[in-house]
Amino acid sequence: MRLKFPRIAALRDSEMSEDQKERMAKARTATGDTLNIFRTLIRAPDAFRAFQWWGGYVLGRNHLSPRDREILILRTGWLCKSGYEWTQHHRIGLESGLNAEEIEAIKTGARAENWTPEERALLLAADELHRDQFITDDTWAQLHGHFNERQLMDVVFTCGQYTQVSMILNSFGVQLDRGQKLDPDLDHTA
Repeated sequence: MRLKFPRIAALRDSEMSEDQKERMAKARTATGDTLNIFRTLIRAPDAFRAFQWWGGYVLGRNHLSPRDREILILRTGWLCKSGYEWTQHHRIGLESGLNAEEIEAIKTGARAENWTPEERALLLAADELHRDQFITDDTWAQLHGHFNERQLMDVVFTCGQYTQVSMILNSFGVQLDRGQKLDPDLDHTA
């Protein structure tokens, strides 16, 4: 985590207006909890609504497989040093077909030995987008050998969305949700 304490605190239910409570009803997890990212973003209800719509597309309706999407999200979160993002998507990555060793290898990126050519291309794309906000011709050609045009667009959309999410989480100081444990490699507050 970049910050030990939030700069913008997550709202408790008792602090929310009726409009905020209504908007948050759809953001509850299967267990009935509401994530701290949403409790923070609801302070700007119109931004929260737009964030939910676009995030819903990137997370649930894009044309990448869940596994490929999570490789991109986890690599982006790692590169952005976002402890909250990494923690949330570690679990989602496991649910999406990645194993614990693969998630650990995402920290190393495309240099890790375990990746298929298409996964290596995804990791290279995430690295290039993070570093230069551009995918090189060579990496684009590698991606194009495995993904169609819509999927190529979704590679960029996914990395862009999760760069923004990481900026929000890091800058606002959104803290981990109850019961979560920070990856020690992302503890920057020590």
